[in-house]
Amino acid sequence: MLPLPQLLAELVRLPSVNPMGRADIDPALVHESRVTDFLEAQLRAIGCEFYRQRVAAGRENLVATYTPPGPVPFHVLFEAHQDTVPVDGMIVEPFGAKIEGGKLYGRGSCDVKGGGAVMLTAFARLIREKPAGSAKVTLAFTVDEEHGGAGIQELMASGFRADCAIVAEPTLLNIVNAHKGVARWALETTGRACHSSRPEQGVNAVYRMARLLGGIEEYAQKLQSAPADPVLGSRTISVGRVTGGVSPNTVPDFCRADVDRRLLPGETYESATAELEAVLKALPGADFPFVLARSSAGCLPLSPALSVDLVKRFGAAIDSVTGGHIVHPVPFGTDAATVAAAGVPVVVFGPGDIAQAHTKDEWIDLAQLEPAAEILFRFACGK
Repeated sequence: MLPLPQLLAELVRLPSVNPMGRADIDPALVHESRVTDFLEAQLRAIGCEFYRQRVAAGRENLVATYTPPGPVPFHVLFEAHQDTVPVDGMIVEPFGAKIEGGKLYGRGSCDVKGGGAVMLTAFARLIREKPAGSAKVTLAFTVDEEHGGAGIQELMASGFRADCAIVAEPTLLNIVNAHKGVARWALETTGRACHSSRPEQGVNAVYRMARLLGGIEEYAQKLQSAPADPVLGSRTISVGRVTGGVSPNTVPDFCRADVDRRLLPGETYESATAELEAVLKALPGADFPFVLARSSAGCLPLSPALSVDLVKRFGAAIDSVTGGHIVHPVPFGTDAATVAAAGVPVVVFGPGDIAQAHTKDEWIDLAQLEPAAEILFRFACGK
């Protein structure tokens, strides 16, 4: 196995950009196949059982298993996603893997190839040392986390189960045990186009949208003032983008708004959709048709209820290496929610700081890599 900084550098040098529905990204950069092939070569070199799981054309999960020689005390899933967000606007070479000042720069270095590298390193050490009393470990490198979560959904839908799971995300070597979920919609209104010199002859789709947006703003304020979750806080809704029309001198016959809703435990995409539709249909003056369509797979919320025992056990492994840790929720979504929905206790953990994820100069502190790998190894050994 390569030294951790070198392993991470090799991963960063391999583009695995999730196009996230865009068609304007260089095909040489998109999807995870280059990373999948590289990781497969690493798994072959350490001599473990593994398989590829097709999720979509050219996009495959890679799943490996270590089974200890003796009785199996528990089975743990280590999961990390292979994809990254696009590289628009970056001020460092996205795939250069430059190391400077104890930091490695590049797209995915923090989110989440650093976490994937430490999981592979801990996994390889288990295979090499075969410590007595260690757990069975499944290492899964999944696809499409950054957009739809199709990879982890396919893994769990296949019937895979473990006694517990660790999902890689940058947490500064702390434990994340809860997060909000995400629902996203495309809200669309239509009208009738005409020349802007005679707007009375048309129906302005933008004006119609404006009425709906005013209602969403009022709804957002109600969500903020409603009773909050004691861990995760308030439900929220936000409009992130509005597009419509073709020119200043044409009354627009179409308008679209992209809407983002953050969910609390107990909420689902379906319940959030029904609630928003009811709000919009009840608006004064909104006596026109509109469409509220799902625009992404979204993400379920992660409740801390299932992981109470795991938090204690994994926290002990962290403390044995770093001397302390914190347990906290986050507002962003992760693959952990899909794992928990299948009944598997799960926490989120990894090197790096989420503040550096998706940034124009994304980087990770290399000093966190070795401790992260040691923590995962010790946990698998039951220490």
